Amino acid sequence: MDAKGKIRFDIDAVRKRAGDKVFARGVAYHGDGEVQILMVTPHRVLAQVTGTEDYRTELTGRDQEISGACSCRAFEDYGFCKHMVAVALAANDLGPDEADGGGALERIRNHLKDKGVDALVDIIVGLAEQDLVLLRKLDGAAAARNEDEKTLGKRLRKAIDSAARTRDVMEVPVWADNVDAVLDTIADLASGARAGLAFELVNHAADRIGQAIEEIDDSDGDGRALLERARDIHLAAVREIKPDPVELARDLFAREMADEYVMFDGAMLRYADVLGETGLAEYRRLADEAWAKSLPSVGEKGQPADVAVDRYRVMHILDFFAERDGDVDARIALRASNLSSQLDYLQLAKFCLSHGRTEQALQQAEEGLWIFEDGRQVSELVLFTAELLSKAGRKADAETHLWRLFSKHPSLDLYGRLCSLGGAVARERAMSLLEEKLSSGKQIGWSSPADLLIRVRMQEKMFDAAWGAVAKHGASMGLKQELAGATEATHPREVLEVYAACVNQLANAGSDYEQAAKLVTRMAKLRPNGEQVAYVLGLKQRFGRRRNFMKLLG
Repeated sequence: MDAKGKIRFDIDAVRKRAGDKVFARGVAYHGDGEVQILMVTPHRVLAQVTGTEDYRTELTGRDQEISGACSCRAFEDYGFCKHMVAVALAANDLGPDEADGGGALERIRNHLKDKGVDALVDIIVGLAEQDLVLLRKLDGAAAARNEDEKTLGKRLRKAIDSAARTRDVMEVPVWADNVDAVLDTIADLASGARAGLAFELVNHAADRIGQAIEEIDDSDGDGRALLERARDIHLAAVREIKPDPVELARDLFAREMADEYVMFDGAMLRYADVLGETGLAEYRRLADEAWAKSLPSVGEKGQPADVAVDRYRVMHILDFFAERDGDVDARIALRASNLSSQLDYLQLAKFCLSHGRTEQALQQAEEGLWIFEDGRQVSELVLFTAELLSKAGRKADAETHLWRLFSKHPSLDLYGRLCSLGGAVARERAMSLLEEKLSSGKQIGWSSPADLLIRVRMQEKMFDAAWGAVAKHGASMGLKQELAGATEATHPREVLEVYAACVNQLANAGSDYEQAAKLVTRMAKLRPNGEQVAYVLGLKQRFGRRRNFMKLLG
């Protein structure tokens, strides 16, 4: 409650954010007393929740407007978690005198205010002795205040090397915390008289972090997050020292071209205010020069992978400037310079269309299909082209492309598009083609050969024909269950056979007795009671040792 006795967080809103299952687990955590409120302010509650480990949980807002975060993995993966639910409930339990300004941290704050400076220093030094990250932060801050630039630079380079060093056995978050502590000190330098030193140090730190990423498991992105922070410090230092814009452009361009972890990707935009028009002009000149060198010679079919990467980066730099100039033709020309796949043509065609160049989009899409007509067709390009052709009034050409794709890679989506264009004639032709493929024994995509034909007939409500195809060609169990579920009223004999096979499969596997029992119940509605009783007795004889299944059968 707040000071007026009003509930802080609306419980219905909490339940909606979390979902019923997560909410119930949060209620249990709250009921077990696993929440310790650390701090309460009018629009923020900070708490520690005990679970598999101790979690830092924060809620912000009031009433129905609720947000926050938690250090648990569930919040990272799914959002509003059970710990947040528990904290909301605990916050609502607070009395009016605890609602604002209370909590463990407030008690600690008041306690420390009564201590003298020397006592506080002793407390902090004692903590630093036990916490290497805190020790690095405090040591760096003290050195930055008291040492000359040369000595400080030497000390911090050594600190960077020490913190960024990898070892055979390491927890990456601990490594990241140590590096981040050194970056704290460099960040403090970047906004003052020692920004030049910060500029040099952060470049060294970025190099060492990049090397370390090669040696650690950075699947959670800790190393890349440090590089992003180093980039922000670099930018802050550059804004402070204001280097020559031409020299800065050359340095940033070189870094962007060699940047394996895209730390400087898009540097011309991020540093535009420092580069100014002079620096941006130099950046553009360097990009034009690199682009000319990257263009393949006449008759040249390919380029080394590293050249291709540089070319991709240069293209995006030039595209930035072309967009800045409002030059759509230049942007199209950039994309048209490398059309080595159907996807390249598709992306170019989509770009043209998005800028109102409909005729040009269709031209590029058709060219892509023609260039690669002997290879495997990319369905997305075919569908995109067919849609543009239809809108342009070229319905026959659209159908031609769709039929060519359908004959090689039939699908339910393609069937629907063809029927939309060609009506009953297309429907009959598509079914005949599928029957021919089945007769030839060829696989259709990744599914059972008959599945597509059966799905088509289900979609058309041709259930007799669908069951006929099942009898003639077979089908996957999942599809037979779908067909059975749709035809219980019209094809009970076939449905009973499918359900019986499913029950046997589930019971033998011991995987889902509940589902098997549900199918048995549904089967009771499809035949005389005597037959059903005999069937259930047979199940009990065969699976009598499976006690959980027997309980469900009754």
